[in-house]
Amino acid sequence: MAVPAIPAAPETPATPGPLASFARFVLCGGGVGLLSSAAVAMLAGTLPWAVANALITVASTVLCTELHARFTFGAGQRAGWRQHWQSAGSAVGAYAVTSVAMFALHLAQSSPGTLTEQAVYLSASGLAGIGRFLVLRLFVFAGRRNRTPAPAKIPTPVRAVRQNRSAPNFFALSVG
Repeated sequence: MAVPAIPAAPETPATPGPLASFARFVLCGGGVGLLSSAAVAMLAGTLPWAVANALITVASTVLCTELHARFTFGAGQRAGWRQHWQSAGSAVGAYAVTSVAMFALHLAQSSPGTLTEQAVYLSASGLAGIGRFLVLRLFVFAGRRNRTPAPAKIPTPVRAVRQNRSAPNFFALSVG
C-alpha cells in the first residue's frame, strides 16, 4: 500500500546576511546609479542640473526601493508605502550629498569637464549609497525580514515540591 506524500511546506527565502545584502545592494543600487548618472548628464543639457538630479533621483528611488524590497533585503514582496516614504527620506539625504558635492565642484571650477563632473557625482553617490544601505538595512526593511525562526523551546514542566515539615527528610545531612 502506497503512503500518500505529504506536501512540503512552502519555503521562504532566508534573509541574506550583511555581506550578501551589501553585494545585492551594490548590484541593484550601483546599476541603477550608473544609469542615473548617464541620465542626469543627458537631462542636464536641457534642464538645470539640480532639477535633472531631482527628477532622476525620484525615479531611481522608486525603482531601487522595489528592487531592494524584493531582492536585496530578502523580503520577497513589494515595498509598502511606509518603505517607499522612508526610502525617499534616505534619498533626500543622498540628493543633498550629491548636490552639495556638485555645488562645491562648480565653486572650485567654473566649468569642469564632463569626466570631472561624473567622477565627483559618482564619488558622492558612493558615499551616500553606503549611508543609504545602513539606513535601509537597519531601519526601513528591518521589520520585513523573513528569518527562519529558531526552534521553539518547549518548557520543561517543573514539579511542585511540597515540603511537609512533619515528615522526616532522609536526604538532609545533619552536621553537629
